[in-house]
Amino acid sequence: MIGRRVKYGMVALSVLAAATSAQAGGNDVGRPWMNARLGSDARAELLLTRMTQAEKLTLVTGFYGVDLTAKHWTAPPEARQGQAGVVPGIPRLGIPPQWESDAGVGVATQSSAKVAFERTALPSGLATTATWNPELAFQGGAMVGAEARASGMNVQLAGGVDLIREPRNGRNFEYAGEDPLLAGTMAGAQIAGIQSNHIVSTVKHYAYNDQETGRTVLDVHIDEAAGRMSDLLAFEIAIEKADPGSVMCSYNRVEGVHSCENDHLLNQVLKGDWAWKGYVMSDWEGTHSTAAAALAGLDQEDGVSTPDTAWFTNGKLDAAIKAGQVPQARLDDMVHHILRTLFAKGVIDHPVAPGPIDYAAHAAVTRADETQAIVLLKNTGGALPLGDRPLRIAVIGGHADVGVLAGGGSAQVHPRGGTAVPGVQPTTWPGPVIYDPSSPLQALKARLPKARIAYADGRDPAAAASLAAHSDVVLVFATQWTAESQDFPLTLPERQDALISAVAAANPRTVVVLETGGPVFTPWRGRVAGVVEAWYPGTAGGEAIADVLTGRADASGRLPVSFPDSLDQLPRPRLDGEGLPENAPFDVTYAEGAAVGYKWYDQKGLSPAFAFGEGQSYTHFTYGGLKLTQRGGDLAVSFTVANTGPREGYAIPQVYVGAASGAWEAPRRLGGFRKLKLRPGESRRVTLTVDPRLLSLWDTAAHGWRRGAGAYQVWLGASSRDLKASAKLRLDARSLPASYHPAG
Repeated sequence: MIGRRVKYGMVALSVLAAATSAQAGGNDVGRPWMNARLGSDARAELLLTRMTQAEKLTLVTGFYGVDLTAKHWTAPPEARQGQAGVVPGIPRLGIPPQWESDAGVGVATQSSAKVAFERTALPSGLATTATWNPELAFQGGAMVGAEARASGMNVQLAGGVDLIREPRNGRNFEYAGEDPLLAGTMAGAQIAGIQSNHIVSTVKHYAYNDQETGRTVLDVHIDEAAGRMSDLLAFEIAIEKADPGSVMCSYNRVEGVHSCENDHLLNQVLKGDWAWKGYVMSDWEGTHSTAAAALAGLDQEDGVSTPDTAWFTNGKLDAAIKAGQVPQARLDDMVHHILRTLFAKGVIDHPVAPGPIDYAAHAAVTRADETQAIVLLKNTGGALPLGDRPLRIAVIGGHADVGVLAGGGSAQVHPRGGTAVPGVQPTTWPGPVIYDPSSPLQALKARLPKARIAYADGRDPAAAASLAAHSDVVLVFATQWTAESQDFPLTLPERQDALISAVAAANPRTVVVLETGGPVFTPWRGRVAGVVEAWYPGTAGGEAIADVLTGRADASGRLPVSFPDSLDQLPRPRLDGEGLPENAPFDVTYAEGAAVGYKWYDQKGLSPAFAFGEGQSYTHFTYGGLKLTQRGGDLAVSFTVANTGPREGYAIPQVYVGAASGAWEAPRRLGGFRKLKLRPGESRRVTLTVDPRLLSLWDTAAHGWRRGAGAYQVWLGASSRDLKASAKLRLDARSLPASYHPAG
């Protein structure tokens, strides 16, 4: 990547003349790089030529943005209240500080901040993915970006796209499921929404940050081809969809080398094969060297809090340059990546400043997201929707009388007015545990004036069962809090399984509403009438849950992740690193390779409790007219979806593809999807083009994608297991370079 500086230097000569002639157009005569008619790379090169060495070194280091008492750390003066980090600006050149905040589900506040931002929270990232609706993801991202601008933030640490290989991972709620096409598409849409506000968003955590246990010491081992077809493909698709300004490298090692100094991941794949032009930032205190990290492609060290933890500042990088360990051209390249991104994303041309926030409008955005994220997994005997009937309804547990649960860690968004349930442990990192003050109970009462609704907190199973026995329908709200920095068992905590069993024994018309960060075991699912996955519902979650339960909105979410039936179904039933001393290194071998999630279940012939893509509607759909055609070497899949039910609703037809030769990691891969809103009796013809990489294998020797000639099968279905139609065709051999990007 050092060689790229030569090209930039040659470009600079012609750019100087163009900039000089363009200054008459109203640009700052002394700052030709402020000419917005020039390209981002040209502007960055012009600015770079005016920078001192000290100024260049300033841009490659970011600091904690809050005071850290335990480390005797005082945030830089440029820092803004509650932010995650700050890169000091250079006022004389018009370079603003980079004000960074976590943004997994909204503008978050660092846990050590003395005062919290009170901002709008989207549903969890996994919930947004469960909508299978990229337009909603974009709108949610745009809302987060708008609040970031109004909070004075211009860099958002968002876009979690690590695949869910480990369902116990405490950060799964921040991520986007187990399939690379779905995860990359949905995370990419949200990143694009954030960046539509002229700010930078990251995509993270690159790569294989798939568990929290031992996250800073574990070493991931995976075959290169398997990685290219799974986790790396998810990142590649997200980058293609959104062109994020920054990639955040992860804490873990990959094949013995820390991700933030991994030449293969950063220089060869990200900047080489994918030709991505943004800048690589480290996770907070995720840098482990000076020369090695700089040469491997890390452009900015972030999260510095003490001199002892810094690798680029305190003279270390400058000393490495003077000693000949790092070429000066590499530092210039690092700065160029940062500057061209700040120009390309509008950070310099559209300065941020604290301002007002339209909380009502933003609540509507998050409510729409959660409404389409809710997944109806079981609905026996038409238990749902409740409708406006004179029912006796029992609402039990989950603090549903006051709010809905949120996930913890750095993604935590603090609600306006504070948590609805104060004092829940832990109250310090990775807490505090937050309940957004949006009550499902109160929302249900508002929507069901004819019903008699009673609430029990669920702490006494016998009392809850007694209330259930005297009710027509029972809604049990079951919760599991998860958070960054630790992993969690798949069993509901605080004996909630026993509570559900007791209530279901008293009244079989029991519906369980889950508020969880990801999959959990459901041993009682055969004894209840309904199961609803509501995820972490966000600022307006109670309203959205009530909309779906009462039928004001269709149940239109679909699972982005499989729910296992037992631990022995997982590729690694025992969590790697469990029981080891803290900071003791260990290896994690992904023997399942590219067979992540549903592909693993299909490969092994296992039946999960609930399958990837699964979810019911309040209406009925038929799928037919499957037709396969080749268009310029690409596979186009056409089909018809019809609403044959009594009401308007959403269908999510899913196209799966497979090689008849059986050479792939699993029988099927998701090849395409579309979310359709259909009126009763309405039908629609849909054509999807399958990304040719999803019909190929990664060929490590040839360093590209290879599709063998032969027979291929296509399935049309409502989930990975509910397949409605199939067809076969023969495809010719095709090779694609590592640099391949789909048109558009």
